[in-house]
Amino acid sequence: MPQQPTAQVTAAEISRIAGVTRATVSNWRRRHDDFPEPSGGTESSPLYDLEAVRAWLAARGHASAASPAEELRTMLRLHGRGGSGAASDSSELLLLVLAAARRSPDELVAAAGLSDGDLASEAERDRAAVADAAPATGDGTVGFNAEDAPVLRALYACVRGEGGQPTLAVLAEWELEDSAASGAYRTPEPLTDLLAELVPGTPARVLDPACGSGSLLAAAARRGTAELYGQELLPVQARRSAVSLALAAPATEVTIRSADSLRADAFPDLLADAVLCNPPYGIRDWGHDELAYDPRWAYGVPARAESELAWVQHALAHLAPGGYAVMLLPPATAGRASGRRVRAELVRSGALRAVVGLPVGASMPLHVGLQVWVLQRPEPGGAERKSVLFVDAAETSEDGGGSAAGAHGRARSGTRSAALDWAGIRSRVMGAWRAFAKNPDAFEDEPGLARAVGVVDLLDDVVDLTPTRLVRASRAEADPAELSAEVDTTRAALVRAAKSLVRTAGYEGWGTAGAAARQWRTATASDLARGGALTLLRTVPEAARGRGGGEGPHGPGAPDGDLRERPVLTGSDIANGSGPTGDAVKLGSGDSTPVISAGDVLVRGVAGGSGPMVRVAGEEEAGSLLGTQVHLFRPDPARLDPWFLAGFLGADDNIAGASTGSTALNVSPGRLRVPLLPLEEQRRYGEAFRRVHELRQEAERATRLAEETARLLAGGLTGGQLLPSGSTT
Repeated sequence: MPQQPTAQVTAAEISRIAGVTRATVSNWRRRHDDFPEPSGGTESSPLYDLEAVRAWLAARGHASAASPAEELRTMLRLHGRGGSGAASDSSELLLLVLAAARRSPDELVAAAGLSDGDLASEAERDRAAVADAAPATGDGTVGFNAEDAPVLRALYACVRGEGGQPTLAVLAEWELEDSAASGAYRTPEPLTDLLAELVPGTPARVLDPACGSGSLLAAAARRGTAELYGQELLPVQARRSAVSLALAAPATEVTIRSADSLRADAFPDLLADAVLCNPPYGIRDWGHDELAYDPRWAYGVPARAESELAWVQHALAHLAPGGYAVMLLPPATAGRASGRRVRAELVRSGALRAVVGLPVGASMPLHVGLQVWVLQRPEPGGAERKSVLFVDAAETSEDGGGSAAGAHGRARSGTRSAALDWAGIRSRVMGAWRAFAKNPDAFEDEPGLARAVGVVDLLDDVVDLTPTRLVRASRAEADPAELSAEVDTTRAALVRAAKSLVRTAGYEGWGTAGAAARQWRTATASDLARGGALTLLRTVPEAARGRGGGEGPHGPGAPDGDLRERPVLTGSDIANGSGPTGDAVKLGSGDSTPVISAGDVLVRGVAGGSGPMVRVAGEEEAGSLLGTQVHLFRPDPARLDPWFLAGFLGADDNIAGASTGSTALNVSPGRLRVPLLPLEEQRRYGEAFRRVHELRQEAERATRLAEETARLLAGGLTGGQLLPSGSTT
């Protein structure tokens, strides 16, 4: 039998395993003749045999500094897919995560201490105990064996140390990285919550026919839905969805099936109260020929290029009369010529209730401004629906709103993908939708934001349902005097911001280090925490409390009593530079949610995207709750300066060295490094970092005001409200 190749790692991965910088790994390669030779890759990007690297590190006393998630990734790569045990199949390990999460931390420690054979037997019993919780992916004849023990130990440790959901993410990532499947992306939580909120009331039964990892169904569970149904083409995603929902909503009835929803509907007789769906886009081989006479096409047979309209009708067919479907769709669905007849029938019948245009970057694909379609299955004898609501939420502003004249004058522009004002988007969308749903006939249009368009006006030769086109205010709607006054106000604010930016940029509190960059000794945040210089705090998701993910530092400041009225600071708030916008209800109950104090240093838990990674909490954040994707560093003021700490924690190289993962880079807070400097010198660095922060803030404020001023002027000139100097009316 040919020997299975071992896993290979890059120099960056070696640095994460050893808990050192990439420069240190480069020094090892140059200075130590016995450092493993490259086993693959290229001269500029060599790959190393993982087992040889681990042996070399162990021989020199370099214990692994990897997080439990990184250690699990390493064990999976070492184990490979050619083994004889069930650990070679990630779908079987996904099921084991659910069983492990239901055990206490002490039980997980005891299991990891068993012999290889006994551990395999224990894992097999655990898997069998939850076998009915997720759809089967094989014949179940292959069990765990002693060869699987390293992976099983790493999995139990990951569940205990980081919780069930992060462990699931590692396993799904491992499966999908070698898969030909594409488009397996999670819908961002703020967007899933918005889609779920667009369904009035609390539906008892919710279906997602393209459920992926289950994020939309999880949003429905957070709103109190009792029965969740999902179908997913990829077996590993179907099982991941089932396990994830069982962890997040243990009291909810969950039924997940694996198959192609359009070709092999797993729930042919199900009539749900609501359907939430983010279907695959642009699929030409969706079954057009074999499904030509399918009874689901009540609004017309979708064209071969209109797979999205097939999903729309599939969703409507699964609704009880009066039930709602909320779907995330690409913008081409609203205007492609091949879909005109189906769109016309959706409008004519009253099935289409609203179309919402989202900003670029709201979800994958990030370069496209997606749309949300709200549909309702007509009720026999129900009231006639005379209009459709269109909301253009593609523009975001600092204050989450804007006047009618300002909305009229805005040009269409790209939006920063990682810095969306989700609180403002939700407020605008839900405000318009609730007003329209309450009384469509009495709905008052909001120029530049929302407009109710009559059915007759939509049924033209094109039936273009693009919100931007339909919402755009007419040239006569904005009052010239009002727009002129807004231009003057905005220009004055821009002048003040520009002067402030010049003053801030003039600060010269730094100099050249000399011929060479300064070097210093560093310590990890974990080392500083053990020495009492700082406290590391985090919020444990409610589903993980009391199980594998329930252990972890919470420290002083954990709140008592009802916290539902407190705001929550999220990772998006740090990236956006906004105040706390999260919802405390989503954190659940308990005393494991830290309360933020002034002087705390807050670090986003997921790296990447635009916007800062770090913030020093001020009075605005004090008293807020810590979100689940944020790490809190509470320094001892007698030993660490907060701004000094924030400046070095947020350094690009520091974040990169402490981040693991491929599709999402999760920051391991304990691995972030900080220079060891006297407090007085820390304060000098801290003052410099604070000035850098002010410079960034002033530059962003001036940029926003300049863009808004330009939009108002351009809109007023083209709309006829403003005239160039010397012109006459």
